[in-house]
Amino acid sequence: MRIQTYQLKAGNLAHMKIQHHELSEPGPGEVMVAVAAIGLNFADVFAIWGLYGATPTGVFTPGLEFAGQVVRTGSGVTDFSTGDQVYGVTRFGAYTTGINIDQRYIRKLPPAWDIAHGAAFPVQALTAYYGLKELGNTQPGQTVLIHSAAGGVGLYAGRIANRWGCYTIGTVGSARKATFLQEQEGYDAVIVRDRRRFAADLASALNGKPLNVIMDSIGGTYFTDGFAALAPMGRHVVYGSARYASVGNRPNYLRLLYYYLTRPKLDPQKLPEQNKGVLGFNLIWLYDRAELMGQLLAEIHAMELPPPHIGHTFSFERLPEAIRLFQSGQTIGKVIVRVD
Repeated sequence: MRIQTYQLKAGNLAHMKIQHHELSEPGPGEVMVAVAAIGLNFADVFAIWGLYGATPTGVFTPGLEFAGQVVRTGSGVTDFSTGDQVYGVTRFGAYTTGINIDQRYIRKLPPAWDIAHGAAFPVQALTAYYGLKELGNTQPGQTVLIHSAAGGVGLYAGRIANRWGCYTIGTVGSARKATFLQEQEGYDAVIVRDRRRFAADLASALNGKPLNVIMDSIGGTYFTDGFAALAPMGRHVVYGSARYASVGNRPNYLRLLYYYLTRPKLDPQKLPEQNKGVLGFNLIWLYDRAELMGQLLAEIHAMELPPPHIGHTFSFERLPEAIRLFQSGQTIGKVIVRVD
């Protein structure tokens, strides 16, 4: 199968170019998928810049999630057949028009979903669900603060928390996103982030309620203020550091250095006194536990939540442009790249 693949050596988005090559036959237990849609994630940006610890050395293909159609199956594959529409996750390699993937990392597309929904689903849903359930130990009726609530993870986290009857507070970077959350996503309160007044805005949104769980993808002073407001036995789940992102082919190293030097610092000896917890999550580690990943996906599908919200769609040839929009922080929902 002749495919196109974006490749580069980490460091500069401008160096990412389309390469053409033949995809080998799928090996035992593998499935060949003709990719029809690709989902973008912040981990992609940091991997392209070389700031992600799991980034492969040398030339590599970015991308963690995709959806498409099965075109061939390797020996030992029994759950998938040619023609099946599937979505999947991969430890890099999704910026492509075709991929061979271990069958453990793909699932059949729900009947009512468009192919783009499949590419928008696994990373966001797994991050939101694992963070809230396994790490946050979120219980029905608790209060949950979700940063970047209009992004892919934030939208799913809000839907999951709402399904559990939680009181949800979302934070966003603009009033336009706040309106979207209030009108379409059912958040109980929405805060347009402003460093100068965030602590006061959060206290107002809580209105005396204990803050039990925080889903944090930003960090910085928002981490500090959120942690201070966290109730005893509360859990602060960190799954990203979007504040380090900026628009451009290469990182803004002066900005990165400033944010690194001014990053929040906690004294672990004080945590027992405060009776709070901080937990970190990186989906790449869940990839090494395929059985657990499959179990979590089954639990998420059993909730019968609405399909992902697709906010922006680009063609495969415009993938670098899609990344630059994603870097800007102006997006709502998922950014998807379609392969025609």
